[in-house]
Amino acid sequence: MFTLSEENYLKAIYHLELDADKGISTNAIAKKLETKASSVTDMVKKLSEKEVVVYKKYKGVKLTDLGKKIAANIVRKHRLWEVFLVEKLNFSWDEVHDVAEQLEHIKSEKLVDQIDAFLGFPTHDPHGDPIPDKDGNLKTIEKSLLSTLTKNESGICVGVDDSSSEFLKFLDKKGIMLGKKITVLDKEDFDNSLSILIEEKKLSISYKIANNLYIQKI
Repeated sequence: MFTLSEENYLKAIYHLELDADKGISTNAIAKKLETKASSVTDMVKKLSEKEVVVYKKYKGVKLTDLGKKIAANIVRKHRLWEVFLVEKLNFSWDEVHDVAEQLEHIKSEKLVDQIDAFLGFPTHDPHGDPIPDKDGNLKTIEKSLLSTLTKNESGICVGVDDSSSEFLKFLDKKGIMLGKKITVLDKEDFDNSLSILIEEKKLSISYKIANNLYIQKI
């Protein structure tokens, strides 16, 4: 059995490992969890004793197979709850993260399996992130950041890199949402800002915004 804090650490390491090809530093974990590096070291030692991580000084932290399975299950629960909240309880996509953070620690496997079936076995959450299956496998799609597209290229918006409430509310205001076709009309050399077309609507967006939107090229 793992504590809420231990589960949060496993989930943080899991997310960091998705973008890394070597061990995760304690500083990176501390930054992700907004805590002190010394606290991370203490927790990593505990998790190492439970055989869910391997920690070697100067080489970083890696999840064991058991650690990956537990972490993927936490992520699965989080993302399924987000789908449930949006589709069945009419939460907006900028409201669900904090609630799902609480619900992801529910232990009942039967409940999670029933929710998965009730929702029709969704593959992605409301932010476009893939939902691991029971075995921890992810169905990923090939995607690019909008900022990498050039003039006249198009794609379907399939996800966000920044899932903060502030950013999602901003996207709602601009009418930018998952499933919408986006075409790059022009790209400024000076600051890489973009002029885009979303369906029939023209918008100017900054490089920062474009660099937080995932597109599946068409």
